[in-house]
Amino acid sequence: MARSPTGLRDRLLKSALRLFTQRGYRGTSLADIAADVGCSKASLLYHFTTKEAILAELLLPIAKEAAALDARLSALDDRDVVEAAVTGFVDLTLRFRLEIKLLFDNLADATSLPDLGVEGVEGLESRLVDAMAGRSSDPRDVAAAHVALGGVFVAGAATERLPFDDATLRDALTASALRAVGRAPA
Repeated sequence: MARSPTGLRDRLLKSALRLFTQRGYRGTSLADIAADVGCSKASLLYHFTTKEAILAELLLPIAKEAAALDARLSALDDRDVVEAAVTGFVDLTLRFRLEIKLLFDNLADATSLPDLGVEGVEGLESRLVDAMAGRSSDPRDVAAAHVALGGVFVAGAATERLPFDDATLRDALTASALRAVGRAPA
C-alpha cells in the first residue's frame, strides 16, 4: 500500500522534531531524517529544500499561536492581562513542549531563520513581558515578568527533567509564574 505524499511530509516533520530534540539541530542531517522515515533524501528534498525549511515549518505553529495569544491580550485591561498572559503562555508552552525544547536548545539557529511570515511576531517577547508586568513600567514588575516568562520557557524546554503530566505541570508553572509576578494564585 503506497503512502500519500502528505503523509510523508507529516512523517518527515515528526521525525525531524524527534531527531532535532534528541541529537540537536546541527547534529541531525537531512540524510538522517530521510533514513529515519525510510525514504530517499530526494523524496525529503521534494518536500523541504533545506534543513532550515524544516526548522521553520516546525516553529511556525508556535509563532502563529503566540501571535494569537498576543492579539487576545491586547484587548484586555491592565487588571486582567497578567493572569491571561501567564496562563496563555503556560498553555502554549505545554502544547508545544518538544518545539519549545527545540527552540531553547537551538536558539541561535532558530533566530537566524528568515521571517516565518506570521504577522505580529515582531516584538512579541516585549509585549508578553509587558502583559505579564500588568503594563507597568516599574522595574520590579518588568523584572518579575521577565523571570516568569523565562522560567516558563526554560521549564517547558526541560521535557526530560520535568516528566509530569500536563495538568500537573500546568498547575505548577501557572502558580510559580503568578507568584513571580506578585499575583499569588487563588
